[in-house]
Amino acid sequence: MADLDAVEARIWALLAPYRDELEDATIYGMPSLRWPGSGSHDYFAAVKRSAHKVSLYAIAVDTWPEALEGSSEELRSRRTGKATFSFPSLDEELASELELFLRRLYQPYREHHASRTRS
Repeated sequence: MADLDAVEARIWALLAPYRDELEDATIYGMPSLRWPGSGSHDYFAAVKRSAHKVSLYAIAVDTWPEALEGSSEELRSRRTGKATFSFPSLDEELASELELFLRRLYQPYREHHASRTRS
């Protein structure tokens, strides 16, 4: 069985670069990161651990599904819901791919919110 502490820590480490612009929040009791001042359902990412996996909720992928383009079948297979990606384990190769996906997803999320902030 994978070390879920390590999986969760790795996911949070992949989200760390976005903390400069995002604020800590919660959604349904899950820790999340969202654009400052945005609504609770307009978060960038939330993380929830269960007994057998760590789930990354990336609701923005529903708005910008093109962020998944170029992702491997392995990463796509971790998508277990509309915006949920489940990780019972997370090796370096998959973590690198998740990092690239988050980078692609953050671009339109940031542009959307930054433009609203300037208005």
